[in-house]
Amino acid sequence: MKTLITTTALLALTATATLADGHASTVRMGTEGAYPPYNFINDAGEVDGFERELGDELCARAELTCEWVTNEWDSIIPNLVSGNYDTIIAGMSITDERDEVIDFTQNYTLPDPSAYVAASEDVDLENGVLAAQTNTIQAAFISETGATLVEFATPEETIAAVKNGEADAVLADKAFLTPIADEDPDLVMLDKDEMLGGGIGLGLRESDGELKAKFDAAITSMKEDGSLNALLEKWEISGRF
Repeated sequence: MKTLITTTALLALTATATLADGHASTVRMGTEGAYPPYNFINDAGEVDGFERELGDELCARAELTCEWVTNEWDSIIPNLVSGNYDTIIAGMSITDERDEVIDFTQNYTLPDPSAYVAASEDVDLENGVLAAQTNTIQAAFISETGATLVEFATPEETIAAVKNGEADAVLADKAFLTPIADEDPDLVMLDKDEMLGGGIGLGLRESDGELKAKFDAAITSMKEDGSLNALLEKWEISGRF
């Protein structure tokens, strides 16, 4: 990964319009578009969800112009480093491992519970087969337990693995799993939560300190005036301040 960062440094330096010139700059907001309520593609083919509203508001407060870009989750960090977009705003929890490769703003959610969804309540979580999306805090957590981890590229595939018997349960953010369990009679939410990670923040290249400062200031202002909690409540995300 160090080689990747070194070889893409020049691209990263030119990826974002100069912010110090006093003019509004275009910032490309990278998201997955497949993890409601945080981010998803609506019927009009546009990025939608909590992070779309949050990102647009942060850009407005920072006097930046947002341009939304979607990218598959498993390559979302390498493509940020490569300069394909300027931020990651995709339900990404702040972890020490990720912080070695990219930088983060302050968190815009507190740690949100992760939960298990299964086909029945009598699942052996300690020794069973558990599904998680690849490169997530949930996958890392399962790998350190006695359970067998099966990883999938998309959130939808983790749900499908439970429904077709490939996995006993799926571990993911509770805000993502709750509406799925509520709407599908073949799935149940287990009475067990895991508190993982340090909350969710925007990911940025380590060289983009000025952009980070602008977003940090905007997040702080939303925390102070209550608009961030209002947005979290609107999208039924529990990691509120």
